[in-house]
Amino acid sequence: MQGSIEAIFIAVAGSVPMIPVEEVHAIESAGLEGDRYMRRNGYWSGVDECEVTFIEAEGLDEIVAETGLLVRCGEHRRNVVTRGIRLMDLRGRRFTVGEAVFEYDRPRPPCRYIEGLTQPGMTRALTRGRGGICVRVVKTGRIRVGDAISIEKGETDERV
Repeated sequence: MQGSIEAIFIAVAGSVPMIPVEEVHAIESAGLEGDRYMRRNGYWSGVDECEVTFIEAEGLDEIVAETGLLVRCGEHRRNVVTRGIRLMDLRGRRFTVGEAVFEYDRPRPPCRYIEGLTQPGMTRALTRGRGGICVRVVKTGRIRVGDAISIEKGETDERV
């Protein structure tokens, strides 16, 4: 199984559209440079925030096929879109993307708030394990679209 980064999104404030970026600086114990949660002005800031969120492209493909909902341009409200790796397999693990190191935090189920920003049916579409995960930044560095995901395994990294 080979995992990689398919897309990266940030939003400068809560409730504003996600912006696609080719690369971004992940800041240790803070999040993605320029993103609403690093700036502490996201909808969930101070309540139930994540430093960074990841979501599987395969789940987004299923949503499009099943519902026709728009999810390709950040409507899912997650920061990093992956392909080729099951995100729940990262539970309890640290992993490298580009120059940064991340650590699994928890699942990120969808909330009803997302439908007010996107379209009816989005909350339901992101259920069944398709809502993504929250991760923490444990080492600062740049991440880029196309970067591979390496799971830390003892003293060596294993490409997945």
